[in-house]
Amino acid sequence: MKKSDLTSNSAALPNQNSSQQSSHTIILLASGLSRRLGEAKQLLYKNGVPLINHMLQLAVSTNPQVIIVVIPKNEASIASEVAKLSDTHLHIKTVINQTPETGMGHSLYTAIEALTYFVSNKNFNDKNSNHKTVERVLIMGVDQILLDLEHANELLAGKHLVVASAYEPWQLLDTLSKDDHIERGADANHESTNLIVGLPLVIDYQLLKQWQLHISGDKGLRHLIRALSPSEIRTVFNKQLSYDIDTPEQLAYARQQGWVDK
Repeated sequence: MKKSDLTSNSAALPNQNSSQQSSHTIILLASGLSRRLGEAKQLLYKNGVPLINHMLQLAVSTNPQVIIVVIPKNEASIASEVAKLSDTHLHIKTVINQTPETGMGHSLYTAIEALTYFVSNKNFNDKNSNHKTVERVLIMGVDQILLDLEHANELLAGKHLVVASAYEPWQLLDTLSKDDHIERGADANHESTNLIVGLPLVIDYQLLKQWQLHISGDKGLRHLIRALSPSEIRTVFNKQLSYDIDTPEQLAYARQQGWVDK
């Protein structure tokens, strides 16, 4: 990784308590080019703030040790929004994806490389350090507009190697009810269902580093997750996660529902 690809904002948001160090870190994947949407989804507004800032605020609320946020190159507006989140307690590391057209796999590979670099240089595993050992990583996308802190905390509460979200494809949905936020048991393959098993998810840090070599281009974690045994993965079902923003039609529907600002 080039030094020019990694910038550091000593950043963070309210309600952070440095005396209560967690054992998790966060990767926020936000380097998509939004080609099908036709505009940068990172800069859509939700509750009066750009979506990327909304997701960073949610990430910060889990009190991680560090957040690695990956953004595309040559996107000054996105970089500027991330830079606005400044303070002196939580470290937000902004990683520039120099080839965002390659796909999410490359974005994740770049994030893992940056996280490993940061952890090794901050001596997280030193007994004399103020940091706890990094044990798990919460990986998030930027466009699951109904993701909330409750779900993130459910993922972080799990003890399996991987605790992943499960949800239905957008086209299967016709209604949304808060009562549909339910938990299901572990099922690594989901061969008999239409469920998507994926982001956001929490993964063991050492396992994520092992999997890095198997991630490239648009090939992310899904094929690796499917190979896990049922004892190694837990899924948390949340119908709200089905609503992401990839097309103008999906954006129009989200605005109609009031999930994204008009």
